[in-house]
Amino acid sequence: PQFATHNAYTVACVLELAGGRRDFEFQRLHGMGEPLYEALAQETGAPVPCRVYAPVGSHDQLLPYLVRRLLENGANTSFVHKLLDPDTPPEQLVEDPVARLQAVDCMPHPRIVLPRDLYQPDRLNAHGLDLSDPLQREPLLAALAELDGQRWQAPAIIGGEARGAVEQPVLAPRDLTEQVGLAAEVDDTLVDQALAVAAGAAAAWAARPVQERADILLAAADRIEADRAALVSLCVREGGRCIPDALDEVREAVDYCRYYAARAREQFPARPLPGPTGEDNRLSLHGRGPFACISPWNFPIAIFTGQVVAALVAGNSVIAKPARQTPLTAARLVGLLHQAGVPGEVLNLLPGSGARIGARLLADPRLAGVVFTGSTDTAWTLQDGLARRRGPILPFIAETGGQNALIVDSSALPEQVVADVLTSAFNSAGQRCSALRVLFVQDDIADTVQDMLAGALDELRVGDPMRLDTDVGPVIDPAARDALQAHADALEREGRLIARAALPGAAGQGVWFAPQVFALDDLRRLGCEV
Repeated sequence: PQFATHNAYTVACVLELAGGRRDFEFQRLHGMGEPLYEALAQETGAPVPCRVYAPVGSHDQLLPYLVRRLLENGANTSFVHKLLDPDTPPEQLVEDPVARLQAVDCMPHPRIVLPRDLYQPDRLNAHGLDLSDPLQREPLLAALAELDGQRWQAPAIIGGEARGAVEQPVLAPRDLTEQVGLAAEVDDTLVDQALAVAAGAAAAWAARPVQERADILLAAADRIEADRAALVSLCVREGGRCIPDALDEVREAVDYCRYYAARAREQFPARPLPGPTGEDNRLSLHGRGPFACISPWNFPIAIFTGQVVAALVAGNSVIAKPARQTPLTAARLVGLLHQAGVPGEVLNLLPGSGARIGARLLADPRLAGVVFTGSTDTAWTLQDGLARRRGPILPFIAETGGQNALIVDSSALPEQVVADVLTSAFNSAGQRCSALRVLFVQDDIADTVQDMLAGALDELRVGDPMRLDTDVGPVIDPAARDALQAHADALEREGRLIARAALPGAAGQGVWFAPQVFALDDLRRLGCEV
């Protein structure tokens, strides 16, 4: 064992615990702690093994190390700081820190709130999970292991009832031989039924007091939070997301429910407006009718939930169209929302072909609005379809992608730059509209950042998203992998490969794509988001 310390109390504690043993060593930094270890040798009558170490490196490497040492030794609680303070009595230097803490009553700072209450009185914050704490981590992993082989189903859900044959296999991106479950493939008849049910329920739902709708969202938040293990399991197996990402999605979905509930309570009650001539003017908000909520596969929990609950609390009925790759997660969430109090007729689910369902919905005059997250091309298609409609212009809320850039100048710490690049570019296997696509680096530090980035990619672990030591999971399906590979091939022809991460040794039937970085001489070589 090795104990690196300049703290006399720590040294005494180690010696007391060791008894007569000497099969260990102390360590001290060169230029520090010499009087301590000299006094120790005199006190014990024999030298105690002590290794002296010194940092070695260039200025840019040693400066951060020096700053850390200064921060540690300069802290008010530091032993070195107190040792050099003439006003600190010796008794305080040798005080047992554990006993000192145990003797202090809990005295939380009145202006530092617990994480759960960060947004109070507006709303509760979603529960987090510290995966470094085995008491929190192990129960989750045990639950995920138990759920790992479960088969799920995603029928069409219309009026609270399952409709249609559930025959389409849903495969796991980590292993295309693993069937996660079965989903329905709705036809025009089921789309028409969903529209009829949603249109028929819209007026009664809009007439319910906003407080009731908000309370249902709060109940939904609690149910989603309680169902965390099942949702994480589905997100990992069906969507290929790593466990930390899936946990973040559950938290985001919970926050969406509580946030939109708070906003609805705030904004929907009628508000008086100025009346210049003495008239009584009031502004009130009301639901519009059936909304189509078309969600993506890359955030199957968070974005699906956010779209749906925002439309619901605003007084609209909903026809939810999940991505074809992740219908099982959507079906689970619809079930939780129904259990929380959303009437079956108000929230309907249509798994299946986006082109077929979208075209049928957009052509129907009963549709009152569209919410969409996905590719820019699909958004243009939806907008064109809405533009061809007769009658009132419908609200169309679309979130799409783009080429996201990070600009780095020479004042940036290269280590922090590389850490942020890895997180932004390769988290969720880079399958986010917000993922970093282009990195601009000032010439002065470009070589350093490039070398560090190449080294960091060597350390990335691509593999099973159900393992906590996995950094990057699979991409969603073979079509996505093929598009990425074609894009990488073009970049390699037109640019220069800087680094490419290694793929799993036993890749098997997973849909893997290696994180990689290229240098380009012209941004115009990036034609579109891939």
